[in-house]
Amino acid sequence: MSNKLKFIDLFAGIGGFHYALKELGHKCVLASEIQPDLRKMYAINHHDLPSENIIGDIHNDIRTEDIPSFDILCAGFPCQPFSQAGYRMGLNDPVNGNHFLKLVEIINFHKPSYIFLENVPNLRGHDDGNTWKIIKTSLEKEGYKVDERIYSPDQFGVPQHRKRIYIVAIKTNGKKLDIIYPSPEENININFNDYLEKGPNEDIPLKEETLKHILHWDKFVTNIAEKEGKDIPRFPVWSMEFGATYPFMPKATSKYALSDLNKTKGKFGLSINAKSRKDLENYLPKYSLTDQDVFPRWKTSYIESNRKFFLRHADWIEDWKKDIVNWKLSHQKFEWNCGTNVDYSLEDKIIQFRPSGIRVKNRDRFPALVLSTTQVPIIFDKYKKGGAGFRYITKREAANLQSMPKENFEIMDNHVSAYRSFGNAVNVKVIKEIVRSVIGTAIKTMNKSDKEKIC
Repeated sequence: MSNKLKFIDLFAGIGGFHYALKELGHKCVLASEIQPDLRKMYAINHHDLPSENIIGDIHNDIRTEDIPSFDILCAGFPCQPFSQAGYRMGLNDPVNGNHFLKLVEIINFHKPSYIFLENVPNLRGHDDGNTWKIIKTSLEKEGYKVDERIYSPDQFGVPQHRKRIYIVAIKTNGKKLDIIYPSPEENININFNDYLEKGPNEDIPLKEETLKHILHWDKFVTNIAEKEGKDIPRFPVWSMEFGATYPFMPKATSKYALSDLNKTKGKFGLSINAKSRKDLENYLPKYSLTDQDVFPRWKTSYIESNRKFFLRHADWIEDWKKDIVNWKLSHQKFEWNCGTNVDYSLEDKIIQFRPSGIRVKNRDRFPALVLSTTQVPIIFDKYKKGGAGFRYITKREAANLQSMPKENFEIMDNHVSAYRSFGNAVNVKVIKEIVRSVIGTAIKTMNKSDKEKIC
């Protein structure tokens, strides 16, 4: 008897599920990925699977009954319907919402022994929990024991903070079975540098403007460090509030008369001299020009905190802020997520340019890789060719953070497509540990006749 099982890899991407299950000795019999460039890379990296068994659209390119016999269904079905970054339409999404229904159709026909699904953690709470209830109930009706856990790669020794929900279903065949998820070690020690290259060729050169902005915010941080008490903001820094006096309470800014606003100062302390409501856009931050009657408490708190911070540091901020006035809005915002018991410098941190601002984290866990190349993490590399300096992480380093193989693994030449593929991939190590724990424990608890059905 062999424990080698057959699996299908749906919404496969670059094949994270494939690598995990293959390393455990299982065999892929079908993969489906609708994007041609990802499907091409899948064929290159998983040449053990015949090309005719790597299809595009699982809805239209193969009939359910023609899918080869298999024991395990894996699917990282599209997360956009449930993601906080998307429209969160869930199963009602007209483009991606029907994918789960297709999975149920395949499961109903083939009745695999195991199902492994991955998605964003927001799926569990989406629509007040109704989406998860529908998914769980649908699988239970097909005769499965169903459970879920939320894990992040850093719980398994990979320096990336990326929470995802992992749904497991086991065909019970009328038996009482338990789903045993892995129990990661607490406070696991991670060697951060094992995941980085020394002085690599850069896939994306750092723009001169980007470097300028990093260095200017580094000066902001070091100036704070020179002050007694190290008054680093724990709140998002909205530099537009440095010198501003426009009213924002008890009613929202737009509810004040134009004549009253013209007596105050707008962003960066610029005196307001608006001729019309439309003209206020030249003087006030965008977030203050909403149609709300009253700002939410979090917004008034941020505005208050930034103005008080400015008053404490006006002696040096007045000169520092002059260079930042004409930057794009997101670069005028800054988020320090490093605490206080650290060096006040950006050179030993991880930097990410996000829509909400320039975010800085300690150099121990990377933020979650995302589909957008504008948010690729930036680090300081003392081995950087041409002299130490800031750079984006490379495609190879992004692959490392998703636990992709270090050998015999081809990466897309196009850096935009490559980063997107890793941002959309499942983490190989996390999947491997879940599958190992679930199947290994399930087989141990089965009687001989049940084992023979799946082995």
